[in-house]
Amino acid sequence: MAAITIRNLVKRYGNITVIPDLNLEIADHEFVVFVGPSGCGKSTLLRIIAGLEPITSGELYIGDKRVNAIPAAQRDIAMVFQDYALYPHMRVYDNMAYGLRNRKTPKDEIEKRVREAARILEIEQLLDRKPRQLSGGQRQRVAMGRAIVRRPAAFLFDEPLSNLDAKLRVSTRVEIKKLQKNLGTTSIYVTHDQLEAMTLADMLVVMNGGKVDQIGAPLAVYQKPATTFVATFIGAPAMNLLRMSGAEPGLLLGNREISSDGAIVGIRPEDLELTKAGAGSGDAIALPMTVGAVERVGPESFVYGTLDRGDNIIVRIPGAEAPAMGERAVALARRDKLHVFSADGSRRL
Repeated sequence: MAAITIRNLVKRYGNITVIPDLNLEIADHEFVVFVGPSGCGKSTLLRIIAGLEPITSGELYIGDKRVNAIPAAQRDIAMVFQDYALYPHMRVYDNMAYGLRNRKTPKDEIEKRVREAARILEIEQLLDRKPRQLSGGQRQRVAMGRAIVRRPAAFLFDEPLSNLDAKLRVSTRVEIKKLQKNLGTTSIYVTHDQLEAMTLADMLVVMNGGKVDQIGAPLAVYQKPATTFVATFIGAPAMNLLRMSGAEPGLLLGNREISSDGAIVGIRPEDLELTKAGAGSGDAIALPMTVGAVERVGPESFVYGTLDRGDNIIVRIPGAEAPAMGERAVALARRDKLHVFSADGSRRL
């Protein structure tokens, strides 16, 4: 097990810069999730740490060892891929033992490690089967077992749940979290799914265009997003963003007045209250709207509307009762729940 340190890392493909300049410290035993949309550089960064992609410039340390020029096989890491990457002609046991055999591990030690990993993952009854005889979830557990037997300094997960159905994703996600806590191995997990990121991570690294927009504990990132990108990417439904115009008065938050000159105000859907009529007050701002659509999702509903000022807005309300399409309503936004960002969305005010 080891900490991972990245200093001034740059990655280019020809004239295209994928990662412009990245610094990151990942503590020993920590479960870190790289999250962001497709093309943001998260998988490239993971492959660089794995040794599957060369660094253009900068430094990468695993523990106290600089690994820039060290090949993947010698970095003491184990990777779990999206497509499982199992050998179809081998039994589950042999798939899990393959890497250890290549390292000339004694036969009795291989037996011990494979059986232990199978017990942890609850796949002992599958050891004599071939991959084609397994479900998607079982194949993914075998892939994790192959990584566990290595007892590496770090685990790297490259969107390992993408090929699973929704129900299986939830159960496998829980298994991965329990596994990492039990083993205590430094882990890096890549996903574009913000729910996966929020539920798995000790620390979130939110990436946007090859840069890190924010690093922090999941709840801290959710409660105080550093940019409008983070505000809309983390959380479902996304945070509502309203741009203030120069014609509007400044926004008073506590004892501070925020300039109305292009500032962006955010409010999460669950922090709005929906009423049939209402007016603003010292504690809340009234936002008159017309209901456009309603999504009922069991214990709550999402109300989509258009404000009189022209902005689209989403209100999250408890229960199945909601106004009908075309009805008038008022969304009340509490001032202490507002988020204010600079005009370009790059920083939190």
